[in-house]
Amino acid sequence: MPDSDLKKLRDRIDEIDTRVVELLNERAGQAQEVGRIKKAQGKEFYVPSREREVIEKILESNKGPFPNQALKIIYREVMSASLSLEEPLKVAFLGPNATFTHAACLQHFGSSAKFISQKSISDVFDEVEKMRVDFGVIPVENSNEGMVTHTLDRFTEFNSKICGEIFLPVSHCLINKSGLFEDIKKIYSHPQPIAQCRQWLAANAPSISVLDVASTALAAEMAVEDPSIAAIASKNAANVYDLRVVEARIEDNLNNVTRFLIIGNVESQKSGFDKTSILLSVKDEPGILYKMLEPFSRYGINLTKIESRPLKKKAWEYVFFLDMDGHIEDEGVGRSLEDLKSRCQQLKVLGSYPKMRMP
Repeated sequence: MPDSDLKKLRDRIDEIDTRVVELLNERAGQAQEVGRIKKAQGKEFYVPSREREVIEKILESNKGPFPNQALKIIYREVMSASLSLEEPLKVAFLGPNATFTHAACLQHFGSSAKFISQKSISDVFDEVEKMRVDFGVIPVENSNEGMVTHTLDRFTEFNSKICGEIFLPVSHCLINKSGLFEDIKKIYSHPQPIAQCRQWLAANAPSISVLDVASTALAAEMAVEDPSIAAIASKNAANVYDLRVVEARIEDNLNNVTRFLIIGNVESQKSGFDKTSILLSVKDEPGILYKMLEPFSRYGINLTKIESRPLKKKAWEYVFFLDMDGHIEDEGVGRSLEDLKSRCQQLKVLGSYPKMRMP
């Protein structure tokens, strides 16, 4: 290709880039106007169902060759930056930075939000309940290791609502200062990643001590201080803490996904593709589990999760956590929960919220 033709193409790209910036600023101005109207009407300025609607319309309109996944990331950042022009969303998360929960926050809220690290799941709930933040993000289950029981237990104590969910594909790396396996004398990580890598550890590091710490990020910090320590953490943690990857993708199951919940003090609007979560305790009597589930069958409600947890205050009594398809404003969901009330000692709706499609 002649240099003159190449220059014409580059000049055209420069023109397009200038127009893209102009359009982004025009969009930001419209978003600011929407924010002013919402503020005057006392409405929430962040609406998860609206954000998903915008992204779905963008993907439907994309004719290529630009990839959909890249478009999702770009528009997440565009909407995050637009919101920050009013006031950055404050989001508490189970920290510190460079954990998988932090990665889930970035994936959902974009980099323009203000993320506030917390030491425990209870602290995240507390920040939300006291309205020091707009939302909190906490892990609730892993596709391999099951439920995060600390999260379920906190819902019995706090009144925060579930406003959304995030699915994050999880890949673990073994990282240390040198990048050499022979330098490793101890391996540290959070109990969940250790459990998700147990087969790899048994096969490749049977004589090395594997120890629990509070987070993958803390394990990475320890590896920075001590060359004999390796951490099981994300590739992002290696970048943040200037560590080297000894071995990538050491998780036993490559289809490893963690689900996170977004909690807040607002009710999520109906989006048409929703999930409702509840907790309940039932009377101790014959056939009570059948009676508990019968209304859902009668109204055609699909239950996607049932989990039990012991009550801390009474021995051998349990609460049940249920996820179901649909929004509480849907007739079938509303009627089934109304019928269920008479059969329960306690029924608490944790939230109806937009359902995220599994990656």
